[in-house]
Amino acid sequence: MKKPDRCNQKIIGVILIKMSEKLKIGISIGDVNGVGLEIIIKTLADARIYDYCTPIVYGHTKVASFYRRTIHVEDLTFTVIGHPSEALGKKDHKKPSMINCWEEDVKIEPGVINPAVGKYSFLSLERATADLVNGDIDALVTAPINKDTIQNEQFNFPGHTEYLQERDGAAESLMFLVSDTLKVGVVTGHIPLVKVAESVTAEKIVAKLKLMDSSLRNDFWVRKPRIAVLGLNPHAGDNGLIGDEEQKVITPALEEARNNNILAFGPYPADGFFANGSYLQFDAVLAMYHDQGLIPFKQIAFESGVNFTAGLNFVRTSPDHGTAYDIAGKNKASEVSFREAMFTAMHIVKHRRETLELEENPLTFAKLSRDRD
Repeated sequence: MKKPDRCNQKIIGVILIKMSEKLKIGISIGDVNGVGLEIIIKTLADARIYDYCTPIVYGHTKVASFYRRTIHVEDLTFTVIGHPSEALGKKDHKKPSMINCWEEDVKIEPGVINPAVGKYSFLSLERATADLVNGDIDALVTAPINKDTIQNEQFNFPGHTEYLQERDGAAESLMFLVSDTLKVGVVTGHIPLVKVAESVTAEKIVAKLKLMDSSLRNDFWVRKPRIAVLGLNPHAGDNGLIGDEEQKVITPALEEARNNNILAFGPYPADGFFANGSYLQFDAVLAMYHDQGLIPFKQIAFESGVNFTAGLNFVRTSPDHGTAYDIAGKNKASEVSFREAMFTAMHIVKHRRETLELEENPLTFAKLSRDRD
């Protein structure tokens, strides 16, 4: 094999140094009556996580202490800080940091849907997002919220995705569920099913395909992404017999996407596409609406799945499950998806930084792009 020249060695050396730096990962706690703090504590109780990042939890130590006792992880303690910069340079790197986001005591009732505690979900998310936007943390991992109880004058959104898109000032974003075996994005997200058909337009499909293609290239280092696009109607419309959106909307959108050098294929009938394993032939799948994509994703990759908001200037991930009130406080919640969300956030941040470094040397970037294909 040909030895790399000195310039290439220098670029690669810079990348390795960047990868060796520990990232500051912010964590919002979600609904205090759900499983959020349980899965956070279980993840942070494994000391190996501190070899890769500096976790900073946005919440309150009293709430964390309640759940530490509840799930019998009392040897995990948080270092209270006022700003993410204070998490750097600590002698003990095996401890997580906590930023207290409120002062009053909170009545915690695991498993209870309580509008009164929704504000604490928001206070955690608001403070973490502010630090994320300011660049004080490198990525944000969000624990599950109750989308109803969190609503207030500052949070009038269907979910995290829309809130974070607004905070970023982005025209579009993509709800992107990712795992090692399957990646699924959606054209329409948190909207009523009755509004899906009118919301699926060729322009929106093309916009989502552009975000997905860009994310696969820059966030996941897929050189030539192959994207499958699902139909809207059963059997992808059966040539117009049970719906013509495939012919009038989706197919023209695919043609426009291919004219923009996006390798998009379809539309495929959703049921058979997942049942026969066709998704394994593609790098990602674009579904038309929330449940069409998320039901098969959670069936195939529930524990290892991660929800990633693609298309933003910052990185946000979350586990691919909700508040799970039915098991909250019972020490039954699995932290696997949350841990995967943390590592996925780290990988995406590093991939983006590596790409920026490499783009400063086009020859090296082209060579390493071929190598990683």
